[in-house]
Amino acid sequence: MVNLIRGCGRGWNQIGLQAEFYFRTLHSIGDAALHYRKEVLRLIAQMGLGVGALAIIGGTVAIVGFLTLSTGAVIAVQGYNQFANIGVEALTGFASAFLNVRIIAPGTTAIALSATIGAGATAQLGAMRINEEIDALEVIGMRSIAYLASTRVIAGVIVVIPLYCVGVAMSFTAARVGTTAIYGQSTGVYDHYFNTFLNPTDLIWSFVQSITMATVIMLVHTYYGYNATGGPAGVGEAVGRAVRASLVVAAFVVTAMSLAVYGQSGNFNLAG
Repeated sequence: MVNLIRGCGRGWNQIGLQAEFYFRTLHSIGDAALHYRKEVLRLIAQMGLGVGALAIIGGTVAIVGFLTLSTGAVIAVQGYNQFANIGVEALTGFASAFLNVRIIAPGTTAIALSATIGAGATAQLGAMRINEEIDALEVIGMRSIAYLASTRVIAGVIVVIPLYCVGVAMSFTAARVGTTAIYGQSTGVYDHYFNTFLNPTDLIWSFVQSITMATVIMLVHTYYGYNATGGPAGVGEAVGRAVRASLVVAAFVVTAMSLAVYGQSGNFNLAG
């Protein structure tokens, strides 16, 4: 019983420490944007295009593009076949306009952000922590949370906007090409149902989802990297814990925002 109480107490303290770090990071965003603009620009370039050999293939842009390309192709394959079973394969364009924007593109982008930008941020901060570089920054008077965590949150939110544009465009393109070029559906029929059911408001909410997920993912990853312990093995453990936590939180954000936006009426009208 005593061990259970102690475990609950440690868990509660951990939640409090995380909440304090997130509050301090968000509170320092203005300070980071004002005093550490060069660091923000450097992180934007690094997150968007990658460094070293990764920059040759386009870095995170290429990864997000290929992931959403594959999910868009799944819409074409599964949507066309399932609709064809009941004789309404013309509605494949509706499936692309409806599912890609509301569920598939945000979820896929969250996975890509967590596995690339987020994991990289955790590894960088963890390496700085075990090499005592963060302690050195604090000794010379640098605001370490603003310089290391807040700048990465700003960069992640800025980078996710063009990344999400690429992801949505690739998912739409893959679904259209798969349905029309591979399955032979008329492009006019596909475009008619796609344009009929593609709601601009849904796209706006989808972008809001992506920005919220980017903020949450970067907060989680910077926390685990900033507080990494245990040497190189501890950094690897921190990356794993951060990816697991960010994926869970991202799924919760997608679900909660979808219920908040579409939960009552669904913003859907089968007409037109």
